[in-house]
Amino acid sequence: MALTRDQMAQRVAAELENGFYVNLGIGIPTLVANFIADDVDVMLQSENGLLGMGEFPTEDEIDADMINAGKQTVTAVRGASIFSSAESFAMIRGGHVDLTVLGAFEVDTQGNIASYMIPGKLIKGMGGAMDLVAGADNIIVMMTHASKGGESKLLTKCSLPLTGAACIRKVLTDLAYLEIKDGKFHLLERAPGVSVEQIAELTEGELVIPAHVPEMQI
Repeated sequence: MALTRDQMAQRVAAELENGFYVNLGIGIPTLVANFIADDVDVMLQSENGLLGMGEFPTEDEIDADMINAGKQTVTAVRGASIFSSAESFAMIRGGHVDLTVLGAFEVDTQGNIASYMIPGKLIKGMGGAMDLVAGADNIIVMMTHASKGGESKLLTKCSLPLTGAACIRKVLTDLAYLEIKDGKFHLLERAPGVSVEQIAELTEGELVIPAHVPEMQI
């Protein structure tokens, strides 16, 4: 079975390490905040000027003025800082974010990412994604493996306008966890109950499959 959005977030949360400053992009990546282990101390950063985001609030915790870059209400952890968007982007552009988690429409075998425009459709816009892909060395993309029409989103070459070039190294989809290197997708893990054949069928770009592909621990 394909992973749910929460399961995807849970798997990515396992990649967080103590001391990391982490930026979670709009969409599925924001869910990662709900699955950070109690023994992992990280600070979540938002482009609109918040360092130290917590979990999404319960009804009695909602503060309409406390929002993330996607205008969702959030909480703040002990020690959080609030500052201007200009300072937030200086942090991003200065390379001070240890891990960035982004959504995408397409990723290709060269590590290119397309995440902000689909011709003919109304999309929220670029946001901070272009700054994030330029300022971070460690980026994980979270997205569905294929479109609603069943077309692969892991391509030989992106067909949509690029957000960033040669910047993506890891991709977590609802079917698999993959690494991009040497112009190929390398299959690292598969979702529980999903076969290697299913993943290969929905991966347009060249896929390297090792002899043993473990199931994700979700």
